[in-house]
Amino acid sequence: MKSSRRGASIGRWFLDWFKSIALAFVVWMFLRVFVIEAFTIPSGSMKNTLLVGDFLFVNKFLYGAEVPLIHKRLPMVREPRHGDILVFDSVEEDMKIVKRLIGVPGDTIAMRHGVVYRNGVPLTEPYAVNSDPLNGMDVIARMRMREWQVKHFAGRVPARYMPDLHEWGPVVVPPDSLFVMGDNRDDSYDGRYWGFLPRRNVRGTPLLVYFSYDAESFRRMAFFTEVRWHRLFSVPR
Repeated sequence: MKSSRRGASIGRWFLDWFKSIALAFVVWMFLRVFVIEAFTIPSGSMKNTLLVGDFLFVNKFLYGAEVPLIHKRLPMVREPRHGDILVFDSVEEDMKIVKRLIGVPGDTIAMRHGVVYRNGVPLTEPYAVNSDPLNGMDVIARMRMREWQVKHFAGRVPARYMPDLHEWGPVVVPPDSLFVMGDNRDDSYDGRYWGFLPRRNVRGTPLLVYFSYDAESFRRMAFFTEVRWHRLFSVPR
């Protein structure tokens, strides 16, 4: 009798344990799919706002998370706004990228001597790194930039238009599209190269940095001493 009671007690314990694990898994999957996703910064294109070795939680709920399999969106809290940091699907590769939102549909965007203009007004961008505004592209990159920009060019002489890294525009952002750039303006492969970002590609915005370390130091076997403690739980802006 005692043995059977003990067996039943153990069975209930395992059942309760299994239910708890299953519930935790379901909650985790719900959060992972619809609310929060982890993301790692692989390049210096958002320096100094985000650094290589930063690990982020991404808020997917804000702009409307995508439901798996059926590819439908949940209702969004709001549309992306000027200055938002966006995590999105690349238009060229199967990967996620992070950049800053510069232009929304209808905006006229240009860059002069490294200064970004939106609708004729120069932007104040304390987050931007632009140490070499005279830095330029090679001819092939400039031709590629011209190829996509000339279709949206709002200047006077499009036939003579030849943009460069820090000298381009004005171009008008089309419907259902966004224009994004990295904060590190001298070293960012962003919308200047590949064009406008479809709105449907946006996945979320960084919520906070939950961990950060110097990747170079890790290769020198100094992982724990090179954790960027001051960046932990910081909110990118």
